[in-house]
Amino acid sequence: MIRIPIRRWHKWLRPKRLLLLGLGSIITAITGLLLICYLMGPPPMTSKWSTTFYANDDTILGEHYGNTPKRWKSLEEVSPHLIHATILAEDKHFYNHHGFAWKRIFAAALKDLQAGAKVEGASTITQQYAKNLYLTNDKTWTRKLKEAIYTIRLEMFYSKDEILEGYLNSIYYGHGMYGIQAASDYYVDKDPGSLTAAEAALIAGIPKGPSYYSPFQNKKLANERQAYIYGLLQKEGYITEPETLPAVSLSTEQERETIKRAGYFQDHITDELAEVLDMDENEVSDAGYRVYTTMDPELQQQLEHQVADTIPSSADVQTGAVAMNPKTGAIAAMVGGTDYNTSTYNRATSSKRMPGSAFKPFVYYTALKHGFTPTTKLQSEETTFDLPNGEVYAPGNYHGYYANEEITMEEAIAMSDNIYAVKTNMMVGAQNVAADAKKLGIMSDLQAVPSLALGTSPVTVEEMSVAYSRIANGGKPVESYTIEKVVDQQGKTVYTHKPTKQKSRLDAKRLFVLTNLMTGIFDDTLSSYMRVTGATIKDQLSRPYAGKSGTTSSDSWMVGFSPNLVTAVWTGYDDNRSMEKVKELTYSKQIWAGFMENAHKGQPIEAFQPPAGVRGVFIDPDSGLLSSPSCEKRRFTYFVKGTEPKQHCHADIDRDPLQPDEEAPARRKRWFDWLF
Repeated sequence: MIRIPIRRWHKWLRPKRLLLLGLGSIITAITGLLLICYLMGPPPMTSKWSTTFYANDDTILGEHYGNTPKRWKSLEEVSPHLIHATILAEDKHFYNHHGFAWKRIFAAALKDLQAGAKVEGASTITQQYAKNLYLTNDKTWTRKLKEAIYTIRLEMFYSKDEILEGYLNSIYYGHGMYGIQAASDYYVDKDPGSLTAAEAALIAGIPKGPSYYSPFQNKKLANERQAYIYGLLQKEGYITEPETLPAVSLSTEQERETIKRAGYFQDHITDELAEVLDMDENEVSDAGYRVYTTMDPELQQQLEHQVADTIPSSADVQTGAVAMNPKTGAIAAMVGGTDYNTSTYNRATSSKRMPGSAFKPFVYYTALKHGFTPTTKLQSEETTFDLPNGEVYAPGNYHGYYANEEITMEEAIAMSDNIYAVKTNMMVGAQNVAADAKKLGIMSDLQAVPSLALGTSPVTVEEMSVAYSRIANGGKPVESYTIEKVVDQQGKTVYTHKPTKQKSRLDAKRLFVLTNLMTGIFDDTLSSYMRVTGATIKDQLSRPYAGKSGTTSSDSWMVGFSPNLVTAVWTGYDDNRSMEKVKELTYSKQIWAGFMENAHKGQPIEAFQPPAGVRGVFIDPDSGLLSSPSCEKRRFTYFVKGTEPKQHCHADIDRDPLQPDEEAPARRKRWFDWLF
């Protein structure tokens, strides 16, 4: 064993030699670290690309950067006031250091040692940018070491302007807003290039503590920090404005909500995007795609406002609603709940609820195929049905009201008679009804039982909007969709929506007859032992609509359409509890009526256009026969040609043909009045 004399150890322990040894080790370590950083190469300036959603008018609906909204702005597109304010607030010597402010670091480290924990920050803009892009917010020494490596790499390979630009586009400004474009939109409803010095001072102060310095959360602290930064701008000579800090006009709540709009719709777009591109949702959100969607910004806002105006914010009642173009299947507006910030669960697409009487049009379509006509009569009375399995089924009408006589299909739909619907379902076969419902677009499992006629098999709001669209368009097999096309970063179109090439398996003539029958829920001419189910909203409507409401103990529906727009609305409680307040049962109809009227405001009134092979005649609703001047009521009703009644109503039939017609002159006068 070699023994080193103690005297030699003493030589190496001399202060000068220890200092040289220490400096040499530090230089070696720094050189090695720099070499490693150089060999690692430049880190990406953005960890991933943002995917942008566009509404149908090419305005930006939203941007997705993983789970973070983003929009990139170059330094030239940002107000100089904001650039100067940010540097003064966050890193005054940004352009003079190489990524680290050593004096601040040593001071912060001393405080950390004294406290025994990581309590003081001294991060430069470059360090903050490195943390935002690649790291977590943990205050650990391991994370700080990684941050230092990324900081060195950024400074080594990028200019200061590039780093500052990246920082401004990635920093968190509170309220879910990342990047200067989102922050400018949210706080002052302006483009970042037009920010005033006062506005820039306000916004630049927020990143230090978004929950403390947001003017919408703590106006006092926000104003104090704004004044401090504004003073720095004056002191450094960047502004020559008066010493008094100008007032800033903050965005309104409505403007802020518009920026965060259509959360349910955007989530649905993301799901559809992943499906059509066969990618993971996180992958498509940060792949840099430009996604052009079907959303109509005006209709979306109208639907959201109608929901907010109808359902009190204090209520637990929820909703799901879809507005769709029946000719194409393009979804123009969607709401999946009363408040996206409270619950992101989309009740329009994910929740299955019993549609109640809103399912009846599917029953009557099958009936029309099996020989029923709008004037086919069945008895409306309290009825118990004996089922093949030995059980009995005893459905009831609303509040136990019955006509206690025969009524027509036209009346049954308008007043939503349950006995007529169940009898019809059993006569034509529940299996046939279920099969036709699937042809119309109901993809959920349907139980082919007598109660199917009353909507006891749960479905989604989206399915109902598709099914009613196929009724409205004469049987065209449209599918619901939200994406028109997808363009990648290189400008290449990687996806385009193509309409289905399936041939229609539906009967256009009978679908039009059904549409005409569905307009009856708004026609008091058909009221008799009960009022038509749309009576409560008919006075709000200014044009022809077809539709059907539906109610169960825990669900309220209104689904209906004009020639160009289908809207399906559901309201109820998430936990399926009963809606016991009468007002709650009206929410779906009020949302539907208010939205449909606003959606059509200023547009010409359009009637439903009959296809070839149908004929319209005036019918006496009470008898189901052709109307004549002596009948009290009449309604224009469509039939498949050849199935319309051939006889006139009882007033003419009961008259003795051998006796003189004393009412003939008056009747002729009424005919003259109708014609002219």
